[in-house]
Amino acid sequence: MNAARGFPAFPPQHAGARFATSWWGRAWIKAMEDTSLDHGLLRKGRAYAKTGQVGPITVSPGRIAAVAESDYDTVVRVEQLTDAAWQRFLDQVAAKAGHIAALLERDMPHDLVQAAQDAAVPLLPAVGDLEPECSCPDWGHPCKHAAALCYQASWLLDADPFVLLLMRGRGERELIEALQRRDVPAAAPPRGQDAAQGSPGVPAAVAFARQDRPDTPPLPEPPPFDVAFTPPALDAPADAGVEPAALRVLAASAADRARQVLRHGRLPDLSEHQDLVRLAADHDLPLGLDAAVQAWRYGGADGLETLETAWTPPRRDLARAQALLEAGWEGEQPPRMRAWRNRWTIGDLQLRYGRDGRWYPFTRRQDGWWPAGAPERDPAALIGL
Repeated sequence: MNAARGFPAFPPQHAGARFATSWWGRAWIKAMEDTSLDHGLLRKGRAYAKTGQVGPITVSPGRIAAVAESDYDTVVRVEQLTDAAWQRFLDQVAAKAGHIAALLERDMPHDLVQAAQDAAVPLLPAVGDLEPECSCPDWGHPCKHAAALCYQASWLLDADPFVLLLMRGRGERELIEALQRRDVPAAAPPRGQDAAQGSPGVPAAVAFARQDRPDTPPLPEPPPFDVAFTPPALDAPADAGVEPAALRVLAASAADRARQVLRHGRLPDLSEHQDLVRLAADHDLPLGLDAAVQAWRYGGADGLETLETAWTPPRRDLARAQALLEAGWEGEQPPRMRAWRNRWTIGDLQLRYGRDGRWYPFTRRQDGWWPAGAPERDPAALIGL
């Protein structure tokens, strides 16, 4: 059941192309980079990955493999989980309905990985967990070919976290079937007995994942918020001291957040200021928070903090970003910049490093710096915005 998955070779990318954008993809790259003792080989690996010098990639339990630079057989091995570890992992997935729904939407929830870690199930690799091998004569660990393979693998992980689970030993279909066996009732109700009385049922996320289910419509999108529409149930008496328009905004916000709980099983904790900005961003409220609203729409709470707070990142993070910036130009001189704490200024463009590990672009206006776009992991991808 653990059939290998093949992926076509990635074509050459533009100079500022970024690698992993998902947090689990970044953890994969970090495990590889933290093991390396030669940043020069990592730089060459990034260049090889971007210029398409890695062939088709095969992912199978315990390994990823490709032919690099047309000649060299390159493999990166990953330790597989034991059967007991898989059972503990399935326990964690089944413990919360939002976990399997998130996986099926190609998301890897933080709390699932943490719960698995607490149960001694290491899903994400750590330093030393990746074992590169290559037929090239380079003694680097990893060599530039294995590094290129790992960088390209981060794109696969971004698109589908089941690729990581396959590396750890089990594929998507096998995991779904194991969850179905775990949750489907052991016996059918007696003849004539109401199924609702004789069966505890199946969690919706597991039922939706079944291969033999009838076509089921996706979860509908929320209806557009219309301030002109006034549901009678939300009209407060005139003497109640409640503004009907504000009540409608709060009701629409509560409905939207309830949908987020259904989709993701959790909501972030927000301060009063963050929640006010969220309301203004979600419902176009004229509260005089235009820059904050723009920052929220690009990056949520992390984007808002990056707008409002300057901080000093670890030197290692800045050095890695500088290396990415230099690699993005592949031998050309990167643009000159002025650096102060988490802010790099390049002419009328400013890049701000957020505590979430992403770089946020800002452009200069008469009234200061203004959020200018979605954040990127690789600062080079934002140059020329």
